[in-house]
Amino acid sequence: MPPFALEEKILQQIPMIEMSGITKVFPGVIANKDVNLNISAGEIHALLGENGAGKSTLMSILAGLYRPDTGTIKIKGQPVKLRSPRIALEMGIGMIYQHFRLINNFTVAENIVLGANAKNIRYNRAQIEIETLNLAEKFKLEITPSSRVRQLSIGEQQRVEILKMLYRGCDVLIMDEPTTVLTPAEVRELFVILRSMAEEGKAIIVITHKLNEVLEIADRVTVLRKGEVVGTRNINEVDEKTLTSMMVAHSVEHSQADRQSQPGECVLEVQNLKVKGDTDYLAVDGANLDLRRGEIVCIAGVSGNGQKELIEAIAGLRPVHSGGIKLHDANISMQSVRKRMELGISMIPEDRLGMGLVPNTSIMDNSILRSYYKKDFHKGLFLNYRKIASYAKKLADDFNIFVSDVGHPVNYLSGGNLQKLLLGREISQEPEVLIAAYPVRGLDIAAAEAVYNLILQERARGTAVLLVLEDLDDIFRLADRVAVMYDGGIVGIFPVEQADIDKIGALMLGTEVKKQACLA
Repeated sequence: MPPFALEEKILQQIPMIEMSGITKVFPGVIANKDVNLNISAGEIHALLGENGAGKSTLMSILAGLYRPDTGTIKIKGQPVKLRSPRIALEMGIGMIYQHFRLINNFTVAENIVLGANAKNIRYNRAQIEIETLNLAEKFKLEITPSSRVRQLSIGEQQRVEILKMLYRGCDVLIMDEPTTVLTPAEVRELFVILRSMAEEGKAIIVITHKLNEVLEIADRVTVLRKGEVVGTRNINEVDEKTLTSMMVAHSVEHSQADRQSQPGECVLEVQNLKVKGDTDYLAVDGANLDLRRGEIVCIAGVSGNGQKELIEAIAGLRPVHSGGIKLHDANISMQSVRKRMELGISMIPEDRLGMGLVPNTSIMDNSILRSYYKKDFHKGLFLNYRKIASYAKKLADDFNIFVSDVGHPVNYLSGGNLQKLLLGREISQEPEVLIAAYPVRGLDIAAAEAVYNLILQERARGTAVLLVLEDLDDIFRLADRVAVMYDGGIVGIFPVEQADIDKIGALMLGTEVKKQACLA
């Protein structure tokens, strides 16, 4: 056997990544404790655990964003010091975070090539757009290179992040909740891409809470709980029940919507609403919808069919092109965001750290973002931080938000605690209408149930709730009525007990709509 062939065989037997004894402590929180993790070339390795289990912190250490307090990291058997993301990228390690690292005012192509270590750094715009398009077509990711990132949906931004890592030729690709913003068809395409990359010898690490996807795509799975490794298993050794038990170490009681009481009077009405998207097209085209006191209406639909623009128009974040929005028969189409909040409309946006909360500012500051101007939080001309701290602590206690110090930056919190903080802040205002877009996206089983319980409590209090969800099982479990959105319109509204899941699915995909159009 030639020497180089022997060396190649030895390298294949050595793990691509070895993390040994990794410990990371933040103020008041042990994020990782003596973690050992091996990742082999050519495998897809899933990382599971509840929110706050330390998964993202561990992978951020591997990506060079954080430095471990103790422990060692080896790449192909060689000890390394990953002091920065730049060094990690140079060593072939790239991470796509759940909260994206993109520049909104740059184009897709500019974001992808930004910071890349290319020999020719003097690209012209046409050249980088061609390169971006070629790369996107190679991996079957639909994207428009000339679009500004601020114009893109969350799903499209995710594709840009994936393309960034592919452009840099990463041998180790870490993906934090990669499927939460993708349609089922896009998930299947992504899995094909990941499998082909693994077959080429790349190591793929996927952080996810979707157990069915782990069983479908992963070769091995490692479960973390409270910062420690519970175990690593080959995928053929586990099932959903085993993984759930390893993740949460306690049973999760799934809440059910109590539909015994009848909804009250109409609170909010949307009439023939038309709303333009970011690129001046009609994203919402003639939508009609009503919300009644004490009911949950769930909007079902494939992402990108106008859900985002509809709820932003109701909340006042996006202007109405035509049509009307009525609250208790009063037209509020021209009212400001603050006025609508004062009238009783609260909103939980899908991007909790981009729109709902402000990263790097304290939990205290984030707790009063929608009420900072009220006299309760002022002492003369200045904010009264003693009262604000007391309010934030009460919010944490009331909504079971785990915080070590309300003065810490909000991005110290896990995804579940972030969402409970956002939901608690809005619910504490006792709204008449609560709008929430994908409120459990990226959350583990226990955190998702906690969020859904809060929403069900609001329904029981008499609040009119409008949910945008992607999981049909959750929709049928929570909704009183299901409104299906396709191509900017509400194409059907059904009481949940009369709804048929196959018909809902056909309406979501447009097949039933096209069939009805042909018959007409």
